Amino acid sequence: MSKNEISYKSELPKIKNIFFYCYRCISKIIAIICFGLGAVILAIFVFPFIRLFTLGRKDFGIIARAYVSHTFRVFLRNLHICKTSILKVEDKQAFRNIHSKVIIANHPSLLDFVYIMSLVPNSTCIVRGGLTHTPLRGVIKQAYITNTTDFDDVLVECKKLTDKGCNVIIFPEGTRSPRIGRNNYKKGAARIALYCGCDVQPMFIGGSDKYGLGKHDPLWSYNHVEHYVYDISMLPVIKIDQFKDLSEPIAAKHLTEEMEKVIRAAGDEYAKTYTGLTLNNY
Repeated sequence: MSKNEISYKSELPKIKNIFFYCYRCISKIIAIICFGLGAVILAIFVFPFIRLFTLGRKDFGIIARAYVSHTFRVFLRNLHICKTSILKVEDKQAFRNIHSKVIIANHPSLLDFVYIMSLVPNSTCIVRGGLTHTPLRGVIKQAYITNTTDFDDVLVECKKLTDKGCNVIIFPEGTRSPRIGRNNYKKGAARIALYCGCDVQPMFIGGSDKYGLGKHDPLWSYNHVEHYVYDISMLPVIKIDQFKDLSEPIAAKHLTEEMEKVIRAAGDEYAKTYTGLTLNNY
């Protein structure tokens, strides 16, 4: 099958090399196990140590998130060395310089928030509440916000964090993007940005199809013809001042529509010049 015959939004092509496919599946599974073990170590040993040395101070969250960001970078560097997952980004320093923003992005895979948090150290993420019932619960409870928390409490917590220069990462779809089709964008990210008075920093995650890291994908699965590529780019900031004269419900609706329009347009432009064999959905 030639490259031109592969439809980016259809089923994946047949497995190209069974040896590389098995190697990548095994590498992915080992990475998932290591990630879970690392989360347990952070929760049991590292976080208590950090808390001990930040007694009476209010910077535990900042230090904890910075340390998690560092461990994510180490984890992803190992994936890169093993050719399990490759990161492509033009200006890493620009990501580190993001402050007091609501960061949004498309959400094709399980690793999206890991990559973004590795690039933007002083960030928290609103994550699925179900993760508190996994080995990640120790990390989640101490450094992040769950989407099962009362939304008014989420707004207050996000406001406290963004006032200190922290960023809040939210995936407006609310769940991972399907390989085929689209999710509707939810208004939560817009409501948080408006409440906090923070501009929105959209990001686009491109690269190869993330089959194996999508929702409901089998554990033993991977992109059939190439390794995972994460091509992450920053898009122009969406200023919320343009919505300040609107009522909160109308402003949230228009801001959500603008978020979706910006990310969909970035995906359409990216697809025009993309040269890989497969492309993740957006």
